[in-house]
Amino acid sequence: MSEDGIKLLDCVEIEPKNTATASVIWLHGLGANGHDFEPVVPHLGIAEDLAVRFVFPHAPSIPVTINNGVEMPAWYDILEMNLERQIDEAQLRASADAVVSLIKRENERGVESSRIIIAGFSQGGAVAFELALSYPERLAGLIALSTYFATRNTVALSSANADLPAFIGHGKADPMVPESFGAASFSHLTEMGYPVEYHTYPLEHGVDLDEIKDIGVWINARLG
Repeated sequence: MSEDGIKLLDCVEIEPKNTATASVIWLHGLGANGHDFEPVVPHLGIAEDLAVRFVFPHAPSIPVTINNGVEMPAWYDILEMNLERQIDEAQLRASADAVVSLIKRENERGVESSRIIIAGFSQGGAVAFELALSYPERLAGLIALSTYFATRNTVALSSANADLPAFIGHGKADPMVPESFGAASFSHLTEMGYPVEYHTYPLEHGVDLDEIKDIGVWINARLG
């Protein structure tokens, strides 16, 4: 439970050797869970003196329309699998609110918001966009992987994060979320003045070691 009585999402956590002074909250994709990106941590090359805690929440299981209503871990329902990506925005925002409670728990554990990076893959990335760009306190950065900015037309942008650094990574051969979606997110953020790095990789819907290393370099630079 959080301080205000809200049930926190269950999470996988990887602690640094020293007391954590920074955190990365990393959201998985549809049908996965918090263990999905746990194995990448040793390959990121994060400097030990940054004392970064990694938090990998598990999404709740809900019926997913595009999968014939079968229940699976998901941050929100996807209603149509088309270029418009019709989704349940209320569920997406509820998921963002649930992650806000995790940010507040990090604050309670001694990590300032300005030392917290929000990361997400696929569905998790869509939640990360919404959360990081609307969060009322300054964050350290946003990582959006193989995803799309689902709420780009409705998000309530925060002045505290008006120039939030962002890393967008995408596979060039992604059949699930076309690379054009990543490019569109990059263009949208760049036009609004956000400092964005955009990286593409010879991948389908996933990450490889080159991308993981690039993410690690970016995290070290943001928190160093």
